[in-house]
Amino acid sequence: MTMTTEDLWRAVATERTTLADLLETLSEDQWEHGSLCADWRVRDVVAHVVLSASAGPGLLLLVSLIRARGNLHRMIRDTAIRHADRTPTAAILGQLRDSIGQRRTAPGTTPADRLMDLLVHGQDIAIPLGIARPVPVAAAHAALDRVWGTGMSGCHKTFGGFRLAATDTEWSTGDGPLIEGPATALLLLLTGRPAAREHLTGDGVTHLLAADRAG
Repeated sequence: MTMTTEDLWRAVATERTTLADLLETLSEDQWEHGSLCADWRVRDVVAHVVLSASAGPGLLLLVSLIRARGNLHRMIRDTAIRHADRTPTAAILGQLRDSIGQRRTAPGTTPADRLMDLLVHGQDIAIPLGIARPVPVAAAHAALDRVWGTGMSGCHKTFGGFRLAATDTEWSTGDGPLIEGPATALLLLLTGRPAAREHLTGDGVTHLLAADRAG
């Protein structure tokens, strides 16, 4: 199941549109609710999505990186929180809607990265709020290819000894104890979201739980 560059960008636009539609229904308390990302509120996640879409000027990125003492993850977190804190909810939502048609990528990234980011962060927002946010299977498949293909989030180190298999699309990789389930759940698992495990089955899940208890 291969998506062309045009397919990817169209999927990105769709995810931004449906995410904005969802966010428009939330109360201010829900915007302040914690997300699946540790120490990030829903509004912080939305701010990150908005900033990622703009893929800001190189100088601004450099200044932010220096400000975070060279720590890329800290830079991403800090810039998102600063933007979320100083921007009213309606303005952040407007910025997200303005970004729907944008086709920009940060240096070293691709449209598949933008799509993966939106799919995962959409779940980061929806799951803690108890909201179902369906993910198109073809998009989840493309995101899985990108995450596994680049070893993102250290997934090769963590899951290299397992057999991963999607039950709703023809995606699988690896050998070892089986972890299977919907492509979206596998995507969340590979990007470090333990909330996905309740949707996964197989001997590999038992191994993961045992490792958690041992750790």
